[in-house]
Amino acid sequence: DHVAQKGSLVAPERLRFDFAHPKPVDASEMQKVDTLANDFILQNGPVTTTLMAVDDAIELGAQAQFGEKYGDEVRVVSMGTEDDGKAWSLELCGGTHVRNTGDIGLVTILGESAVASGVRRVEALTGSAARAHLQAQDAKLRETAAVLKSTPSDVPARVATLLDERKKLERELAEAKKRLALGGGGGAGGEFASGD
Repeated sequence: DHVAQKGSLVAPERLRFDFAHPKPVDASEMQKVDTLANDFILQNGPVTTTLMAVDDAIELGAQAQFGEKYGDEVRVVSMGTEDDGKAWSLELCGGTHVRNTGDIGLVTILGESAVASGVRRVEALTGSAARAHLQAQDAKLRETAAVLKSTPSDVPARVATLLDERKKLERELAEAKKRLALGGGGGAGGEFASGD
């Protein structure tokens, strides 16, 4: 209930949404948002616009944004349907961008960040820009997998193994340097000397 829109940008292939929220949105929450948005898009539901009095729109449940002042008559945009038949999204809006939710094609969230104290920002790509971004990410993952002599699905585990090996080697190096600094050298020179 504390979330309120603080700003937005809607362009043909990208969007930005600023909202009131006291802390970062974690990765699992962002994944839920991504899934919810794409499920909504796949409904391919109609986007309808109705002109009505402000009070009627608010009574209907339309969301008014930014605390803006509205005229006597407003545009109410409805998108998609819930299981109970009600509109999935119903808000006062200055313009529409698609005729059906399926026209959006795909949405992929790029990230979430702080804009100001108590204000978070989500940025995403849509349509062909979203698809191109995901294809580029997939190509990078496949390239990384090839360098690691692994498969894309095994990259996280392979990287974790390499990081563990690196930590172990760094510890061993630190211990060897400590022994050398103490003058012992760890016996490596003694082994060569006794073998002569």
